[in-house]
Amino acid sequence: MSAPPAHGGVGRRIAYYRSAVRPRMTQQQLADTARVALGTIRKIERGERGVTDETLEAIAAALDVDPIRLHTDRGPAHTAVHDALPALSAALAAYDMPEDGPSRPLHELRTAVVEAVHWRLAAQYTRIARELPGLLSELARAYHAAPAHERRGLAELLVSAYRSADAVAYKFGARDLSARLVELMRWAVPEAEDPLLTAAVAYVRTETFFAARAHATGLRALEQAIDAAPAPNTVSETAAKGALHMRAAVIAGRARDVTAAQTHLAEARALADQIVEDVYCGTAFGPDSVRIHEASVAVSLGGDHVGRALALAREWQPSADLPAERRSGFYIELARAQLWSGLVDPAFESLKVARRIAPQHTREHPWVREDAATLRRLKRTESESLTNFAEWCAAT
Repeated sequence: MSAPPAHGGVGRRIAYYRSAVRPRMTQQQLADTARVALGTIRKIERGERGVTDETLEAIAAALDVDPIRLHTDRGPAHTAVHDALPALSAALAAYDMPEDGPSRPLHELRTAVVEAVHWRLAAQYTRIARELPGLLSELARAYHAAPAHERRGLAELLVSAYRSADAVAYKFGARDLSARLVELMRWAVPEAEDPLLTAAVAYVRTETFFAARAHATGLRALEQAIDAAPAPNTVSETAAKGALHMRAAVIAGRARDVTAAQTHLAEARALADQIVEDVYCGTAFGPDSVRIHEASVAVSLGGDHVGRALALAREWQPSADLPAERRSGFYIELARAQLWSGLVDPAFESLKVARRIAPQHTREHPWVREDAATLRRLKRTESESLTNFAEWCAAT
């Protein structure tokens, strides 16, 4: 199938991608999946009406494509997210003195936060960027207006919502904003009085050490969190401690501490074997997640260790049941290992798999840009698909 028309309008691009789905998606199926009226879909495809950003994102999610692919101007994919960052910053600035306004009941706020967590795991960053500023302000209002005995539940929701917002800030390069969100998580978590949530915040805090390249310090912080975490007597406690070991293995790999990396991987693997793969306190953990982190550690250690990532990929692939962000991360790591091993074509294939799984996550990953640029230099003949990919992720 030829490429979609570059200047054919949003409707024609939607029709193109709908026809590219295997098996071909009907207009009715698209309407049902996107929760948009069939008449609206028909009018959009015929160019008889415009489309809001919210509707376009719903259609893009139904078609499993990056929303930017449906825009006629093919502008930078991160524009919508970056445009929303000032509103997010404003919501954080007023965390202790939110403006007056309505607040939904606790159960409705919980539903909204759970949805935001789902967006984070699915790497739907545009939705997070659009919805979280208002949700964070509403949660802050509810928290400060609530009597003392109700604050615990609201503090839990604040921590989870801050974490979803941090996924956008960190992955889109707003590192100061990300650090602020981590500090607000650390501010709210004592009120929640939940040691498992405390462990989850320690897991997220590692981002600040990654950003500062303070890997040895980050490893020490994680090892302190592991010591403070509850003993693994329940499934949730096992997952919390295992996730910290998993994270510690990666940052030990970045610190080139082979012994620590292998020790923490072994601990994570032993704990993962005791439970089923699932999302615990907002973090995916289980045997498959540990395998993905094993590949990440191998890439971080480099040299002779890279072969372990390649061997792992030959014998295993992540299940579609894993969160999209995690699965795409595996193929991004694998592409780097393949590129370092001179496997140019397989590396490009891995990047394309990562893009199919989680377009926004893949496009904003700095390794993807670096690797795409390297692939263009290594390719002896110009490849239209590689050129398009490099332009898509702004590789230079």
